[in-house]
Amino acid sequence: MNTAGYLRRLGLPALLNAPTSAENLRALHVAHIEKVSYEALEIWLGRPTTVDPVESAERIIQGRGGYCYHLNGAFSELIAALGYDVTRHVGGVQNRGAEPGITANHLVLTVRGLPSADNPGGEWLADLGLGDALHEPLPLVAGTYRQGPFQYVLRPSEVAPGGWRFDHDPSGSFEGMDFGLAPTGMSAFTDMHHHLTTSPTSGFVRVAAVQRRDAYGVDTLRGLVLTRLGNGKQTVTLSNAADYYAALADIFLLPLDDVSATEKDKLWRRVHDAHERWLSGDPA
Repeated sequence: MNTAGYLRRLGLPALLNAPTSAENLRALHVAHIEKVSYEALEIWLGRPTTVDPVESAERIIQGRGGYCYHLNGAFSELIAALGYDVTRHVGGVQNRGAEPGITANHLVLTVRGLPSADNPGGEWLADLGLGDALHEPLPLVAGTYRQGPFQYVLRPSEVAPGGWRFDHDPSGSFEGMDFGLAPTGMSAFTDMHHHLTTSPTSGFVRVAAVQRRDAYGVDTLRGLVLTRLGNGKQTVTLSNAADYYAALADIFLLPLDDVSATEKDKLWRRVHDAHERWLSGDPA
């Protein structure tokens, strides 16, 4: 993996030979969250992806983002190359109204050996792939945590014996997430990745969604509906392709330099048509 290129993408080239520490993990996590958007536009562009972390890292280095398998997979590869003790785990995001479970629809990371004043045990939950949730790593210690306008709870899981439960803020886009502590390889997510990127029932297939978290809140683009959630909530509908691509570039740091003009035209028409179907009440 191009570790130096990845750090340049995050604006942190000086960390290439820096010692591992809780402070540096936080800097890497925050920079990644703020500079690399949560997105699955490759589905809408008709570009198949895999869960291979090096492939995901290369796409991120070239200016794109990804969803949990891509973001956490690539980040784990990056920090492992920097000397961090990072482990991948199978998790399950619980959407609102659904039952909790370890469904493999989420990849989770824990990092060990980084004691700090607020976390003497030195174990951390690192998660770049929750969209509108974490901004910084959380101590892997049960408790209530506030990051910006959002409040989270970390507690023992009721569905993963010995594992953990992350409860999202009530204003968030999902209920919570559970994960077990057993280490896993990326192959554990291959089948679910295929489902999430191809099934008509997948949220990624149904809605072209993009999110980017910062210290003060989160910006979300679902179809053509742009929402800022932080100090209050503001929503606007983007009415033309120019505004749509300006929002992607300016708010989500996605200029889509790797997408041709023809592909952009097709993407706009697909997103626009899906938005019109949604307005008409069409369940498809």
